[in-house]
Amino acid sequence: MTLPAIVFSEQELVLARALLGDATAADVIAWALARFAAERRVVVTGLQSEGVAVADMAIALDPSVRVLTIDTGRLPQATHEYLDTLRDHWGRGIEVIHPDTEQLEAFTGNHGTNPFYASAQLRLDCCHVRKVAPLDRALKGVECWLTGVRRGQSAGRATAERLDIDLRHRGIVKVNPLATWTGDTVHAYLREHGVPVHPLYAQGYTSIGCAPCTRPVSAGEDARAGRWWWESGIEKECGIHATPVLATAGAPA
Repeated sequence: MTLPAIVFSEQELVLARALLGDATAADVIAWALARFAAERRVVVTGLQSEGVAVADMAIALDPSVRVLTIDTGRLPQATHEYLDTLRDHWGRGIEVIHPDTEQLEAFTGNHGTNPFYASAQLRLDCCHVRKVAPLDRALKGVECWLTGVRRGQSAGRATAERLDIDLRHRGIVKVNPLATWTGDTVHAYLREHGVPVHPLYAQGYTSIGCAPCTRPVSAGEDARAGRWWWESGIEKECGIHATPVLATAGAPA
């Protein structure tokens, strides 16, 4: 059964932000873990460095904290191997959720295996079935989710707050402890704490998603240029954290 979310009022949100004004990322995570019951909070990560850093800090504070990732069915083999590496490193399990079988079968039956190359709308539809809808289901009983969102990742995330109300998910609390961090800060944290990083970073990847939709980037390219590289005129987003606007989105060259 879907439980009602705890919805912060604007006043509560302002007070919480003020309380956490000068707090460290770890302090923000500690606040979330203390504020919400264990079964009602979850760290969600796509296994990129930011989300892994948040998960590592949360596990240090609560070794049994829920950590969740989405297996879209199209992840690189390196990502599956990295997931096992993290399980071994932390000495614990990680929740893995999957797309709804009927929805996925209907989508691929109607559009084929790789329809995302044909149009930006079909790419967004694929992201919805494989990523957005599974997360929506996973958050139904949750009151707070913690993410690795940083302002510097994309234009759609540039205004991200460390603490916010997620109206898209029933008004639950969304915590972005690393919102103000840089990519260098994230990787410095992982090195300092001996946390393994995704092996594809060493191959020139700077943002890692599904195998057919992700490539390494060249020197001087934007960090998210390797995501859906065949598109133009649309933000490099799947819809989980920001809604990309379809403008003059292009098909593959």
